[in-house]
Amino acid sequence: MNSRTKAVVLIASTCLVALVVMGAVLAKTGLPEGAYKQLAVFTEVLSRIKSDYVEEPNMANVTLGALNGLLESIDPFASYLPADRYKEYLKNHDASKGSVGLALSKRYGYIGVVDAVPGSPAAKAGLTTGDMVEAIKGVGTRDLPLAYADLLLRGKPGETVEITVLTMRHPEPRKITLTREVIEYPPVRRKMLADETGYVQAESLVPGRAQEIARALTELQKQGAKRLVLDLRHCTVGPPEEGAVVANLFLDNGLLTYLQGQRVARKDFEADPAKIVSRLPLVVITNRGTAGAAEVAAAALLDRKRAEVVGERTYGDAAVRRTINVDDGGAIILSVAKYYSPSGKAIQDTGVTPSVLVGESEPAGELEEEAPPARPETAPTPGEDNLLKKAIEVLNQKVAQAQGVQSK
Repeated sequence: MNSRTKAVVLIASTCLVALVVMGAVLAKTGLPEGAYKQLAVFTEVLSRIKSDYVEEPNMANVTLGALNGLLESIDPFASYLPADRYKEYLKNHDASKGSVGLALSKRYGYIGVVDAVPGSPAAKAGLTTGDMVEAIKGVGTRDLPLAYADLLLRGKPGETVEITVLTMRHPEPRKITLTREVIEYPPVRRKMLADETGYVQAESLVPGRAQEIARALTELQKQGAKRLVLDLRHCTVGPPEEGAVVANLFLDNGLLTYLQGQRVARKDFEADPAKIVSRLPLVVITNRGTAGAAEVAAAALLDRKRAEVVGERTYGDAAVRRTINVDDGGAIILSVAKYYSPSGKAIQDTGVTPSVLVGESEPAGELEEEAPPARPETAPTPGEDNLLKKAIEVLNQKVAQAQGVQSK
């Protein structure tokens, strides 16, 4: 038997075994029989790669890339970790206290930036929504599992990590060295603006931030606020249910959001009348870096017609993720349930589209600049912030319309 024949026999045997194994998996998981056809196509493609590609491929890498591509096509926050990487992940994920402050997802096979936590090393370096991380510590991110990329960015506070990034502002890959630190999420900010307008800015919705927002609203109303702006730009971090609590501060009844998955029963989050803090006219500001809990809040307030939303379409990330062990010793980290707006839109799939779409101006600067200016440490003012200026304009129109209706 010559080598060519041996290869054909080997590939045929491998495909047969794969089909048998997949068939067993299908039977075990209850997938429809139509899936067999797709599996046959998959094994044929693997066979063609093995036999016809210009050079002998590394089939382990091919398979790993296929798995990551499969996951990314349905869930940009999913990961498949082979056994060795999963062991490393279990050992170091919770032990690493230092971070650079990046929220990540998969984009086009690479690691994309959802946003940088305000005040974090990544934010100070100018990284923002839409940037791509090409390499971490010299490891290319093409087909790199998202969870492993996050692990590479973590470490002891004070240690440095080098990353290579691609941005719209810089046409060439750029190396950046970031120093890990214990991330402190920005507190809620509040201030009184002109025309009795109260302004509340939340750049994270980690547990407890809704209570801070409630205190800020109460204080602003004591100071004479007659209308409100809730700024949720760059608010990426926080469990989605915290967003429901924020929405409840402005709504005293009805559905805020609901959670549902293929194997997760629907769970409704209803407003509690006892938790409402303000009934004042309201406008919410969002941008591309608004994600998770902030999206849940914005979607509820928009769908329930409690507030206008001004700004950019949000990122799209509101789900429950679980680690699922697989037989090879590895694991899949997968979204098993999604949060939905009151009107039934999956937030992770559609994001939140504002009722008044306004683009956020890019930071000024030439391409040769190392990074755009850092975000301000204090709440912005309408004169220097076009989204805030537009939000106040919409809010004034809303108040004027309400007063016109009342006067008739």
